[in-house]
Amino acid sequence: MNENPQAESREPSFTESPFRDFSKLCVHTITTKPWSVEEAAEQFARNGIGGITVWRDALANRSIQQTGQLLRDHNLTIVSLCRGGFFPHTEASSRQAAIDDNRRAIDEAAELGAPHVVLVCGAVPGQPLTESRQQIRDGIAALLPHAEACGVKLAIEPLHPMYADNRSAINTLGQANDMAEELNSPYVGVAVDVYHLWWDPTLEQEIARCGQNGHLFAFHICDWKTPTLDLLNDRGLMGEGCINIRQIRSWVEAAGFKGFNEVEIFSNRYWAEDQTEFLEKIKHGYRYHS
Repeated sequence: MNENPQAESREPSFTESPFRDFSKLCVHTITTKPWSVEEAAEQFARNGIGGITVWRDALANRSIQQTGQLLRDHNLTIVSLCRGGFFPHTEASSRQAAIDDNRRAIDEAAELGAPHVVLVCGAVPGQPLTESRQQIRDGIAALLPHAEACGVKLAIEPLHPMYADNRSAINTLGQANDMAEELNSPYVGVAVDVYHLWWDPTLEQEIARCGQNGHLFAFHICDWKTPTLDLLNDRGLMGEGCINIRQIRSWVEAAGFKGFNEVEIFSNRYWAEDQTEFLEKIKHGYRYHS
């Protein structure tokens, strides 16, 4: 007789890993900011990481096409290019300059081999959010012919309301879904970042809506530390804060998402560490808390 009926079959505990490997793990170049894109490619590949999201600053003074080939030679999937956006401005000339820069971002994504550009949409202190949202909508609409011609999609990333003053007037997944539906293009979708959306009481329903529309392009993970020392540059490793990442991931997967889990961490603390050790912590957090 088995004295422990749970020994043969039991549900995994929250701390046990749902991942057998790191093939669906993507790390942003901004996460390991001290490394060049070449160093990141070598280290990610050595650790069996499957994907990389490239920030535009990492491409400075490099051949973008050759960089894309370098990443593929390391068996890394290029998941996305970060970032475009910042459409709202009080002056028409500045709004046009933003559209021009976003066209360059689309060109860079196409040259790199990235399927989409993540949009941090922007806002103007003192300008009504409704006006900023209209300028964001108009800016994305103006980009669509170029995005379609290049075969590059645009992912609207809603940001936490604490950034509504100057970083993004799109602050809920519902707002991002509304805009994607209004634009009604297969080249416009959404990037879901747990850091920005974990607090939203309608998150599960809005993720389902996003998936039903075919608009769920990306899924970003990290954690919210309590207390947080810096609203921008003190993100936590998965498991280091209060976000139920695993639950949100289950909603994303139930909505049909089969892409990468992208680790995007801005952290003065972790950027100051040995990045090889930091990458080990990322792998641990991904395996046991994602």
